[in-house]
Amino acid sequence: MTDSSDAIVLIHGLWMHGIVMEPLRHRLQNRHGYVVHNFSYPSVTQGINANVARLRDFVSQVTAPQVHLVGHSLGGVLALKVSAGMPTETPGRVVCMGAPLRGTSIGRAVSKLPAGDWIIGQTIRDAVLEAPFESYEGDRDVGVIAGTVSIGTGLLLPGALEGPNDGVVTVAETRLPGITDHVEMRHTHWTMVMSRRAADQVAAFLRNGCFNKKSQGRDSDPIDQA
Repeated sequence: MTDSSDAIVLIHGLWMHGIVMEPLRHRLQNRHGYVVHNFSYPSVTQGINANVARLRDFVSQVTAPQVHLVGHSLGGVLALKVSAGMPTETPGRVVCMGAPLRGTSIGRAVSKLPAGDWIIGQTIRDAVLEAPFESYEGDRDVGVIAGTVSIGTGLLLPGALEGPNDGVVTVAETRLPGITDHVEMRHTHWTMVMSRRAADQVAAFLRNGCFNKKSQGRDSDPIDQA
């Protein structure tokens, strides 16, 4: 375990609550020594602007030498949106896990279903369907983790996902021009937040500004035990 007074804010994805990030919080705090905060937000009923403001207010109350943002799925999109407006005197890095930064093919497919607009929610519609990132031009280092085990919602919508994917988000949708580093791991969209090795990769990027590519090929289990 490293000894760090730096802080991490964890941001969950669509239809989730901060409690789902507990396995990741536990590992980053107990295994790597960070002070970790879980942030919860209304991912369905509120739009991107309201949730960006909510997260910005939350981050502003965290006092630490560095404040890092780690977001899963839609939370990664939110983290990247907020990082652009964080004051430069508060340094920190950003990690996006399974985040649909360049759009969401599964979201487009779901939106066409009965009650699809309600299922995907307003934040996804605002930030991913209508105005996805084209590139990242911010000052902070950004690392992206993409899963390659295709088990998830995509199985219910044949043809919605093309190319390597984690069952919800394609690898191509996570590759954003301008990011600092990108790593693929053998995980589904959901198991990556429960994975010890994924937590180790998050910590490596936050510490060094790059992922540990030497360990990439050893992550062969969908869920690793602590």
